[in-house]
Amino acid sequence: MTTPGILPLQSIRDLVDQGAIMSASKLDDDQIQPASIDLRLGARAWRVRASYLPRGKKVVDRLPDVVMHEMDLTRGAVFESGCVYIAELQEFLSLPAGISARANPKSSTGRVDVFVRLLSDHGDLFDDVREGYKGPIYVEIAPQTFSVLARTGTRLNQLRLKTGEVPKLNTADCGVDLTGDLVGYRARRHAGVIDLDNVDGHDPRDFWEPLYQNKGQLLLDPGEFYILASKTDVIIPVDEAAEMLPIDPSVGEFRVHYAGFFDPGFGTEEAGGTGSKGVLEVRCHETPFLLEDGQIVARLVYEPLTEKPERLYGQSGSHYLKQGLKLSKHFKTW
Repeated sequence: MTTPGILPLQSIRDLVDQGAIMSASKLDDDQIQPASIDLRLGARAWRVRASYLPRGKKVVDRLPDVVMHEMDLTRGAVFESGCVYIAELQEFLSLPAGISARANPKSSTGRVDVFVRLLSDHGDLFDDVREGYKGPIYVEIAPQTFSVLARTGTRLNQLRLKTGEVPKLNTADCGVDLTGDLVGYRARRHAGVIDLDNVDGHDPRDFWEPLYQNKGQLLLDPGEFYILASKTDVIIPVDEAAEMLPIDPSVGEFRVHYAGFFDPGFGTEEAGGTGSKGVLEVRCHETPFLLEDGQIVARLVYEPLTEKPERLYGQSGSHYLKQGLKLSKHFKTW
């Protein structure tokens, strides 16, 4: 019997070879990560007036209830802030019995405040793909602060494959660092469009306001989006993966982390990432909230891999290796 766990990259490659993961076009060489596979936008998207779950129907069969217009992504299209879209993905699944999946936005997607969730036919939940699922997959895209430009092939989210009921090995509370000089960034509203495939191509001053230390406190304004950093280093063992989840909302009127996957080896000496922080994506809700240095804002949940991956996080390069407080890869160094 296969040991329950998250599948490493060599097992994901095996699933591709077996036809369990297929694509409308050849997979990119760097698409498979140490414990996940990046998903790519397909040719079409639809502007919809409301988010929805298929709940016993195919995703496209529910579209007539909410669709406003179709978009051609082969030429690139702007996804406007405050709007909701459904897009087809190039990848589709034919999972064997015992294999299920979970999706999450990529780090770069979460850091520009784009809310992304996976949809599968007949699904009752966002992001979770049931065991043995066979069919297409889609992504809901809801930019919150910035309008973004994307196209066929743009990668917004990633998929983890797992076998069996994966045990939770450990949890670690994550506090926020509000010491030092620069403590974070607040998104500027009414900024320009971010091209999601243009790396190092945007001036951060046009999109972000730097926030400086103020007695170890930061007043979060309702409706605003912030980039902050964790108080302590984050270390993910080489045979484990982790997901950062929001803490119980009863502790404060804010949400932390849209993009929560941490790959095996993140922050480890073996992978050359000693000293890596967790970057926190923070949105304040209806009530102003005074955040204090060291306050717990999120929780890391660790899960085992079925085996150590052939490549660890950062060993083939990463924009976020040994990161501290860092904006997404789309921005030039401040």
